[in-house]
Amino acid sequence: MSEQQNVKQIVIQEYAKCAKDPAYFMRKYCYIQHPQRGRILFNLYPFQDKVLYLFRDHQYLITLKSRQLGISTLAAGYSLWLMLFHKDKNVLALATTQSTARNLVTKVQFMYDQLPSWLKLKAVEKNKLSLRLTNGSRIAAKSSNSDAARSEAVSLLLIDEAAFIDNIDETFAAAQQTLATGGQCMALSTPNGIGNWFHQTWEKAETGENSFVPIKLPWTVHPERSQSWRDQQDNDLGPRMAAQECDCDFLSSGDTVFEPEDLIFYETTAQQDPLEKRGVSGDYWIWEYPDYMKSYMVVADVARGDGQDYSTFHIFDVEAATQVAEFKSKVPPKEFGNMLVGVATEYNNAMLVVENANIGWSTIEQIIEREYANLYYSSRSEQDTVETYMNKMERGNLVPGFTMSMRTRPLVIAKMMDYVRERSVTIKSQRLLKEMRVFVWKNGKAQAQTSYNDDLVMAFATGLYVRDTALRLRQQGIDLSRASLSAMGNLNQRQGAAYSVGNMQNNPYTIDTPHGQEDISWLL
Repeated sequence: MSEQQNVKQIVIQEYAKCAKDPAYFMRKYCYIQHPQRGRILFNLYPFQDKVLYLFRDHQYLITLKSRQLGISTLAAGYSLWLMLFHKDKNVLALATTQSTARNLVTKVQFMYDQLPSWLKLKAVEKNKLSLRLTNGSRIAAKSSNSDAARSEAVSLLLIDEAAFIDNIDETFAAAQQTLATGGQCMALSTPNGIGNWFHQTWEKAETGENSFVPIKLPWTVHPERSQSWRDQQDNDLGPRMAAQECDCDFLSSGDTVFEPEDLIFYETTAQQDPLEKRGVSGDYWIWEYPDYMKSYMVVADVARGDGQDYSTFHIFDVEAATQVAEFKSKVPPKEFGNMLVGVATEYNNAMLVVENANIGWSTIEQIIEREYANLYYSSRSEQDTVETYMNKMERGNLVPGFTMSMRTRPLVIAKMMDYVRERSVTIKSQRLLKEMRVFVWKNGKAQAQTSYNDDLVMAFATGLYVRDTALRLRQQGIDLSRASLSAMGNLNQRQGAAYSVGNMQNNPYTIDTPHGQEDISWLL
């Protein structure tokens, strides 16, 4: 055999080895840019070896990873292997921004440029955002949006830092048609709070409720990292960020408004199943029935009317700062007003606090029409000091309901943060705690993560804010007749003994209609 024939045979054998084994291909022929060592061969660590074969052998994978493990680089190498040794493969790299997605394409192009000529297929398209080979295979970088994976057949959907993409659930849904025909999906990320698509998909993958294979890679998998390195991360990043970036800790991750340890406390010590779930769908949860010796407050948040959120209310034991009941459902504003009057009447003519923004006025108008006396009023000027509030009251310069504004909203949220941090309020609702898990800081504003609701959180926060105001007013002996705050301190003057719905003289859920009286208790 001639030397030329021998070389040709070796090339054929090497090509076959590379085509069969992506790890062999990367170790022997893929160069990467190391931040300290410069251009080096991609000498895979044992944990990278295992992950690579999972990439090759499974259609759907979700990787929960520590920072700086080289997993994105590994995904780039796998993408190049897929393109070189398979025809017409379309790899789509998605990230929060186009520049972030482009970084992965850049890694692929760097590896491609360093390949020996006998491995390197000719590039028919090569720019900052894409690389296309003569065999029809291609990789392209795009920022995430709902249409990013809809317009073309995708062989591999590669989602980098998936936990940080707001609309990734929409993007994944858009890609389902192409992925269902055999395409792969690989979602990679460090954690970023709970309740988002990445977290939900991970949890379902762990319990086998979806098709994703879960891969968890904390900092300990890296052979060159020690406990001293981990301790230094606490110093450099802070304990909470280090837990997110190094330990793959969902509960410590994300810019959540409420501290994870506080939420864990409530979930393990205070959360309870309700005594009763009323209503057609069981949306009205009750933990404590009315007690004539107690003062109550009903705080409601009315749905915007766009069908995307819910009407909610909480019932508080005012003195104990305890949640005793909760409602969350989609109810027309007028019916919601009737419901609130019935509930507030049942709970000792509780002070009724309803946000007066937008469609909330329809609910408040219904409450006023039914002549419910103990309705909370706000100052038009939004001044919340006792003296100013009293002066405005005397001048008749009050509006029914609670006014949530750019000024009051941060105060309301801060009040709930104080209560939760000090653990001076009793939270029993699993629904509320779930909303608190996904209540995050976004662009300096506290709000629900994308695709989630914060209706229960905002109603609860408003209740705590008003509770402090009400108690402060009562302690100073101020009789605010229109707001009826003093009624909470005069329960001993009410007639009758302890009562429930069964022994009330009048049914609070009965309303007058043109066709006679109607019982609306079925709503509850």
